Amino acid sequence: MKGRYYKRVANSNHLMSMDELANEHLKTINSSWDFYLDPNHGIEQVSMEKVKRFIFSIEKQAQNKMELDPLQFLEKMEIIRENKLSFGGFLLFAKDYCSISDVQVGRFKSSTHIIDSLSLNSDLFTETEEIMGFIKKHLMVEYIITGEPQRTERFDYPIDAIRELVINMVVHRDYRDSSASIIKIFDDKIEFFNPGTLFGGITIDNLLTGNYSSKSRNKLIAKAFKESGLIERYGSGIMRVRRICREYGLNDPLFQEIQQGFRVTLYKEKHLTDHYSTTERPEPSTTVREGLNEGLNEGLNEGLKTLLLQVKSNPGIQANKLSELLNNRSIKTIERQIAHLTKFGLIEHRGSKKTGGYWFM
Repeated sequence: MKGRYYKRVANSNHLMSMDELANEHLKTINSSWDFYLDPNHGIEQVSMEKVKRFIFSIEKQAQNKMELDPLQFLEKMEIIRENKLSFGGFLLFAKDYCSISDVQVGRFKSSTHIIDSLSLNSDLFTETEEIMGFIKKHLMVEYIITGEPQRTERFDYPIDAIRELVINMVVHRDYRDSSASIIKIFDDKIEFFNPGTLFGGITIDNLLTGNYSSKSRNKLIAKAFKESGLIERYGSGIMRVRRICREYGLNDPLFQEIQQGFRVTLYKEKHLTDHYSTTERPEPSTTVREGLNEGLNEGLNEGLKTLLLQVKSNPGIQANKLSELLNNRSIKTIERQIAHLTKFGLIEHRGSKKTGGYWFM
């Protein structure tokens, strides 16, 4: 049978695929694919300037100077062996085009309508930063006005969770698969897809319960990201993402194994308590949140405050009645302000849209 061995696992009739056999072999020598020597790329295709920047980041983390030139450093890290470059070394420090690090990022208005995109084939550190830059460009940002002199900037998704997912994608991807990593940004969610299912027999249930020991598909890459300070602790990424989302007031992310890969979906939808706990949420009269793109002039802030107070005092009120109570404020202004408050979870709509419905806090 082409592509398979008739190797039986103990007490099982399972036939191991070539990938499974390769992984089992790597386990026996305590190694991983990224340590293997790359037959298609040599040391001349590594950027020594990128290596120097990496050394500097390690020195900064350790607060200790290393007396090694870039080539000596690469040899010490076993990124280069016998004057040959490893797969991991090429991915980490590729000078120019990196054929095996393909990442596609897009901003979608629907499943088929894309309005902006980014295609990357670079070293992994550069890709991480460029992916983050593209995503942040397409997020909404708001300011939280709390009465303190300094306004608090807040994106509609937690940046720390996004960075954690991006780093996890880059570090744990199966680079032997020719498929690209794909990130899709929609109006209400962000999807992160990576080639390669979960590694080392870990299941999604294990991820959600934290009941697993950390295993890395790419040990060299994982070590490089940890040494540079981009990874805090092995195996804690998914649990951190879930915790950050909950603290931010967002619903839990969705984790799926799909099409021989792994997908994480972040949702913009917020819990009713938004990003505050029940005990610490400020009174609406003292806190107003407003989208950056709509401006932050004082008059509109006061307008939002007074509208919030009327909804709080008159549960089930309609927009036309709000207009009357607010000195005949125009319906157009009322609708714009309602849209702000609804978006950030401060009020909710009930009833038929056809008849206008009712507003509650």
